Amino acid sequence: MTTSAATIGSTMITSVSKGKLWTARIMGGLVIAFMLMDSIFKLIPNDTVTAGTVELGYQAHHIPVMGVLGLISILLFAFPRTQFLGAILLTGYFGGAIATHLRLDNPLFSHILFPVYLALLAWGSLYLKNENLRRLIAGKK
Repeated sequence: MTTSAATIGSTMITSVSKGKLWTARIMGGLVIAFMLMDSIFKLIPNDTVTAGTVELGYQAHHIPVMGVLGLISILLFAFPRTQFLGAILLTGYFGGAIATHLRLDNPLFSHILFPVYLALLAWGSLYLKNENLRRLIAGKK
């Protein structure tokens, strides 16, 4: 199945191939699964999470706030109507994680760039599903 487009009024409606759609769903699903786990673990008091977060330089009372921010971002990303807002908020969240690991001189590929991998999966899933985003990135009108 290939991509086809139809225009209704000023709105362009496209259908994406099954392969692209399922690839996008899997990519987005991985991000959603990881971030849901991360957020939920931050909302449930746990010695392991507290120790790890304190080791990163945060105080224990910051953990629930980070959990709520991550949960709101990922829930917005999970719903099609708000997925772009969710992706933007997740990008900011990931930027904070990158800065935290960079400040501590953690290993590059396993710690510092891990949020980049998640951001690439999140934005890549939107790129595959949305013709307007593909055209915007390509610089077309």
